[in-house]
Amino acid sequence: MIDTPIKTYFHLSFKIAFLASFGAFFVFSAVLNIHLPLKESMQYGFITSVGLLFVIYFVTRAYLKSRFERVHQLLDAIANKNFDEHPELLRLDRDELDRLIKQILATSAKVELEIQRLNRLENYRKEFIGDISHELKTPIFAVQGFLETLLDGALEDPRVNRQFLTKALNNLNRLTILTQDLMAISKLETGELRSELQKFPLRSVVNEVVESLQPTSVEDNISLKILPFDKEIKVIADRNQFKQVMVNLIENAIKYNKSGGSILVGIKPYTSNPSKVLVYVKDSGLGISAEDIPRVTERFFRIDKSRSREKGGTGLGLSIVKHIVEAHGEKLFIESVVNEGTTFSFTLQVSNPEILVSLSSGK
Repeated sequence: MIDTPIKTYFHLSFKIAFLASFGAFFVFSAVLNIHLPLKESMQYGFITSVGLLFVIYFVTRAYLKSRFERVHQLLDAIANKNFDEHPELLRLDRDELDRLIKQILATSAKVELEIQRLNRLENYRKEFIGDISHELKTPIFAVQGFLETLLDGALEDPRVNRQFLTKALNNLNRLTILTQDLMAISKLETGELRSELQKFPLRSVVNEVVESLQPTSVEDNISLKILPFDKEIKVIADRNQFKQVMVNLIENAIKYNKSGGSILVGIKPYTSNPSKVLVYVKDSGLGISAEDIPRVTERFFRIDKSRSREKGGTGLGLSIVKHIVEAHGEKLFIESVVNEGTTFSFTLQVSNPEILVSLSSGK
């Protein structure tokens, strides 16, 4: 609780009254000295200035009292985390005290936003700790179980020893991938991992990513194709981070697809900004329900948890995509129909937008 403002406006009122009466004493004495002796004029000047001191003091105190009480009420409200709005005070602009009150109200609004931000971070921290504990626990316990079984005698059994070691290694690999993804997100969020923007041909990098993932799609009996587009189109982005986005999106499309399904990678015009294109990855997989679409880029959010773990997912791929796209100042879009498929698309700045005329005209 902030102390009451009585002493504050008492001292200020007295100082104003004293300075005014002190000046008045010399003025009155000088004026009276024209007609009266110096000693007598100083006596009358003193009496007058003392009377003036009391008048100014009480008038000033009455004027300042309500103003200072309002200031202290506002400060007390901030101290007690009470951030009520006061539109009637914002309209006042009579003097410096009104401006001070406005500054306090502006500070109160900033403090409220900061407290809300800190509360969100705290809730996020608690949720994240719970999620990461769960994600780490599963492979660690699996490795522990396989190793204990081997030590209990299975190591000498040629029928299962290699199988158990392979499973333990797979879970350790999953831990490695999870750790790498966590480090990537942490660096993106803190700004430690900065985007090194450069111009590069879009088609060649997309080809490189798709070729690297062709064996995985073939293994799952999924068709992975690039729709034709001008190989002369160059974009401005961090080449490695762009590849990471494409890898994560295509891997996600493979993971949540079905046998005999398809994945199409291509680009199309971005009508809101003619100097940009939309790069998209479209699959014929399970799809995402409308209520889940806003959450799919959250850490560890999975639509089908069993499928994700079976395919070795960490639940961080789309979160990394979102962070990288936003770090480039670009936008990520998600369109999906359950049991029909999903399209992830994001904008990219083109370094030679004049070449997009043919893309817009459909040639």
